[in-house]
Amino acid sequence: MRSFVALFLAVAFATICGKSAPLIQDRGVEADLLSRFKLMAQYASATYCPSNYGSAGDRITCAPGSCPLVEGAESTSLVEYSRTETSTDVTGFIAVDHTNDLVVIAFRGSKTVDSWLTDLDIGTTETDICSGCTAHNGFWNSWVDARDRVLSCVKETSMKYPAYQIAVAGHSLGGAIATLAAAHLRNSGYNATLYSFGSPRIGGTKISTYITNQTGGNYRITHWNDPVPRMPLVIMGYVHISPEYYINKPNNQEVQCNDIKKYEGAVNFKGNSAWIVVDVQAHEWYFDNVATCDAKKTKRGLELRALQSSVEILDTF
Repeated sequence: MRSFVALFLAVAFATICGKSAPLIQDRGVEADLLSRFKLMAQYASATYCPSNYGSAGDRITCAPGSCPLVEGAESTSLVEYSRTETSTDVTGFIAVDHTNDLVVIAFRGSKTVDSWLTDLDIGTTETDICSGCTAHNGFWNSWVDARDRVLSCVKETSMKYPAYQIAVAGHSLGGAIATLAAAHLRNSGYNATLYSFGSPRIGGTKISTYITNQTGGNYRITHWNDPVPRMPLVIMGYVHISPEYYINKPNNQEVQCNDIKKYEGAVNFKGNSAWIVVDVQAHEWYFDNVATCDAKKTKRGLELRALQSSVEILDTF
């Protein structure tokens, strides 16, 4: 019965969830920050493209038209990794962007069975980010799988290009790994800026507060009624880092400065968390489709996943 009610509600709200938004603050972001968000979202999107992992030393490329800001920059990969031999399958690249004076560390979101299992490994484990800090077991193990390779490359590259800003980016699971990576890099003395898109919660209050208070810049970006930033649940002890930069715009619409609202707090019920009905398509769209290199993500498939996601979320209440 609960499943039937959830299905009815999901269908009933399907026509309005793209038209009704939660109460928001009248605040936007500066134009240069919006431009940086769009650039970093395209770097996060590029991690889904097989051409950008497994063959270091080439230009970062994407599906036609999907990452023009990245392809238009002089951006070359230094390290590419697809750790399919590990249980986490952490995947991504490190690139140097001479146009924007950046060293970019980017992590891919969930795409394989192993990465989905990583998402579901929701127990917590001790970390070395800070004393007594625990994090999501799957996210932490993913970062540990990539850590030595990332730290070694960043050390070498930052010595070669000391004026370049270190930027860490990722979408979905990649955003969670990027959060832990940025925290570790800061602990190692690097001024790393985090750009996460649709990231789930990574741990409890202690680690989230610690990362929030680090210098370097935390840009945790959410979109509309994306369900992923709502997971794992607060009642399970998980909270977000702060602040949240909320894209108050439906899918497939151009985002302007005033469409992004900033909310403080490890737990807030504005922005993304204000929604009751969710839509997985909102998770796929951050300024553009962030997974265009995945040919399996057809329009019909997204519609079915959106309905399924709405039912699953509603059925938990």
